[in-house]
Parts: sequence; C-alpha cells; structure tokens
Amino acid sequence: MTKRIATWNINSVRLRLPLVERFLKEHNPDVLCLQEIKCRQAEFPSSAFTALGYSHIALNGQKGYHGVATVSRLPIADMSTREFCEKGDARHIAATFAPGILQRDETVLHNFYIPAGGDIPDRELNEKFAHKLDFLDELTAWTMSHNLARENAILAGDLNIAPLETDVWSHKALLKIVSHTPVEVERMKRLIEAGPWVDAMRTMVPEPERLYTWWSYRAANWELANKGRRLDHIWLSQRLAPSLKSMTILKDARGWDRPSDHVPVIVDLED
Repeated sequence: MTKRIATWNINSVRLRLPLVERFLKEHNPDVLCLQEIKCRQAEFPSSAFTALGYSHIALNGQKGYHGVATVSRLPIADMSTREFCEKGDARHIAATFAPGILQRDETVLHNFYIPAGGDIPDRELNEKFAHKLDFLDELTAWTMSHNLARENAILAGDLNIAPLETDVWSHKALLKIVSHTPVEVERMKRLIEAGPWVDAMRTMVPEPERLYTWWSYRAANWELANKGRRLDHIWLSQRLAPSLKSMTILKDARGWDRPSDHVPVIVDLED
C-alpha cells in the first residue's frame, strides 16, 4: 500500500490555515510536516486538522517564530524533540510510527526547520549565519552518533540550503547569497554523507533538470521571473529508499491566495 508524505514551510499556520486545508483535501497526504508554524502549542489549530481526519499531531511550537508540526492520519506511537545550539528554538520534532503503520518496520520521521542564516555569508559579521553553520555541524554529529539513517528513517523539512547548481536559478549569481554559498553546500554534503541519506527529490528528478520549492515575495511576478531555489527537502534512509515511488513539487500553491513563499513537496512510498 502506498503512503504519502508531504512537507511544507507554511509561514504561519493560523494565517494560512485555509491553504493547508485545501492542500489536505486535494492531495490527501497521510502525513504532513509543517515548518514555521509561528505559534505556541496551545495556539495550534488542532481542531481544524482533526476535522479533516488528521487527529494525530506532533508539535514543537514557539511564540511568533519558528515552530514545527507533524500532522497525521496514521497513529503516532511516540514523539520527541531536540534543541540545537542551546538557543531554545523550536526547529525539530520526530514522530515514530509503529511497525505496519507507515512501513512494515518501525519508522521515524524527522521534521526540521534549519536556520535561514540572515543576509551576510560571514560567520564573523553575521551571528545568524554562524548559528546556521553551528546547527548543521551539530545535526551532522548527532546523525552520526545516533545512526539516524541506519533503519527506516525520513528527514524532511525546510533545510534552507539549495545544494546543487540546478537547485537555483543562477549558480553564478547566488554563489555569495546565503542558501547557496560553498560553505553551506559543503555542510549539507557532510550531513547527507553522515546518514548516509538519499535525496528523494533528485532520485526521481536527476540533474540537469532544475527543481525549485521557494520563490521570493520580492519578485513582482514570481512565476514570470522564476528565480527559484530548492530549499525544501525529503531524504530517506538507505533501507527506506527502495520504497520511493514518486515525487511532486506543487508549484501551483505559490500562486494561491496569500501564499507561503514555499510550496509543498510530496513523496509516495510503497509499503
């Protein structure tokens, strides 16, 4: 049986709840990972999700900033969070699915919102960029020490890095722009190798085809300019990778009413 997993940086779940409801009704994922929910746990609109059949909710909220949530039609056996860099930010939640629920074996779904890193790609001049690099280093070490990708594991979310030349509209123009600088790309390469993780999106759509999941609000006509970046990712453990059936980037969602600047990414996995 096919299971559908999606990830979406919603940029305020309460503000864009109608968009999330539309997405759930039209695309019917079994599990949806949301980032930048921008609300505390008690403020999360759980009843709206429950009404649509997503009654299993793993939350790590924060007032006004960050925050991740995993909503599911499938029962979640356990959930946990990790704080990175002792910042107190809500940027991670792991949902564990018992054997036979998401896959035949127990499966852990990690939902991440990695720091954006500010505007200046220099750790000495920009504390936010330094935090991003430190976060990636800590995540890489944690991945290796806990063997996160050795069993059935999925890592999904807004990772705020476009690692390949074809993940941005112009490699040359963005080499000194945060999200595509060589130091960030190298950090992501180390993180993938630490799993090792399998990039589900590029498994289904290899280079040289361009893939974008984010288009800036600053563009007067985002679709015509098409200056996108692939900041959102879904990675699979080696053991889970053979179950990958399909992948979709829902570009149309960028044109919905009052949209997020990110769009959903969907993968279908065979059980």
